[in-house]
Amino acid sequence: MSRSRPGTESMVDQHRGYTAESTQRSGFAAAPTDDVSAALQVSRASKALAYGGLTDFVWGHVSVRDPQGRGFWMKASGLGFDEIEPDQVHLVGWNGDVIAGTGPRHIEWFIHAGVYEARLDVGSVAHAHSDNVNAWCATGEPMRALSHAGIEFTRQQLPRFTETASLIRNRALGQQLAATLGDSIGVLIPQHGFVMTGDDVAASVMRSVLLERATCVLLQALTAGGIESAMSDDDLAVQGWPQSQIHAGFDYLVRQSSL
Repeated sequence: MSRSRPGTESMVDQHRGYTAESTQRSGFAAAPTDDVSAALQVSRASKALAYGGLTDFVWGHVSVRDPQGRGFWMKASGLGFDEIEPDQVHLVGWNGDVIAGTGPRHIEWFIHAGVYEARLDVGSVAHAHSDNVNAWCATGEPMRALSHAGIEFTRQQLPRFTETASLIRNRALGQQLAATLGDSIGVLIPQHGFVMTGDDVAASVMRSVLLERATCVLLQALTAGGIESAMSDDDLAVQGWPQSQIHAGFDYLVRQSSL
């Protein structure tokens, strides 16, 4: 898996190592190839997250890596996931400047910059505030697969970023968050939700929705009296979420959120 840390060369030159062709997909998750397709993809991903139950008024954001290496595309601040249209998505450069598009930039753009800089395999990043995830984190319980939704987070427990529960508002915190993420698919931020990644937007969105569903079931079981059974190690070893199903689920969310 390729990794890169900022060095002496420019940010843009570093991030040209990620190519849209490497993650071409069918359906709604095809890797963006230009400004128009990138803005459309963020709009679809935002609405999909809303339909999947991850709305928190106007907070939270999802992004895709710019195919030209200039930065990443994310929704403008001040709008909810369900409100985002392509003209409310902008390109944020590696130094935080809004290169294309209009609207205020999210304060926590450092989350996305930190992850993309550390992980060249990542094509999309999602950050959401989930009451279920926060409640589960407060219990100190590990994730257990009580349904198929919890499989990916049980086989490898998500790391927890505990440096702060406040906003990730500077580059140092963004880099620390990315370091905690490491090679994992996501990172928990107790009291502040989570950050999820994917090689494409379908993966970051579906993993976010699956985590929401998995924590909901886990909390219900804990409230009902505790956990007596969960998926066995043998089941976990053979059962997973193939790319085809990740994309099928994402396409469903996009279709439903567009009705």
